[in-house]
Amino acid sequence: MMLETYSKATFLFYKDDLPHFAFFLIVDYLFKLLVIGNSGTGKSCLLHQFLEHKFKADALHTIGIEFGSKVVRIQDKSVKLQIWDTAGQERFRSVTRNYYRGAAGAILVYDVTSRESYNALTRWLADALLLASPQIVVVLIGNKKDLETQREVTYTEASQFAQENDIAFLEASALTGENVEDAFLSCAQSIMAKVESGTYIFYPFP
Repeated sequence: MMLETYSKATFLFYKDDLPHFAFFLIVDYLFKLLVIGNSGTGKSCLLHQFLEHKFKADALHTIGIEFGSKVVRIQDKSVKLQIWDTAGQERFRSVTRNYYRGAAGAILVYDVTSRESYNALTRWLADALLLASPQIVVVLIGNKKDLETQREVTYTEASQFAQENDIAFLEASALTGENVEDAFLSCAQSIMAKVESGTYIFYPFP
């Protein structure tokens, strides 16, 4: 399975306070990840918590696509995660579907206080398998676990859904940060395992 994911990549960064100074960061791999799920599930807040270790209380609904990146260590490798946060509204679906191509992993998000968002998981998962790859690594996140008194989806039923579809599952809270980093790193680690097993084939970085 050929993916838009690269090995031995070199990236150029500019420091904000030194606009004329540049430095190079060499990473071993670049993994493209998607964050998918219904609107209002907290996808952007999860991404912001992972990137900044902060809760973004004033996060607006994503319009189209938002983007973020972070370099992490997986085993002894340096990996850049290129993360695409997709809009969950139906009217943007035709736009966001174009960004599935080449994704090695997906964070599939529902809101534990929203039965509607949970019921939509089958459609979102089908899109990922069809439009990205049948081999895509998917991690299911039940977000907003801090809102226990408003829960509509039990841990047990979501865990069963994950088992039936052979995907990893965590409940998390973008507000407190609980399990957020674990979810993204779990996805990256599973992708790396597929790289090492030869399931994923990587282009040399151009």
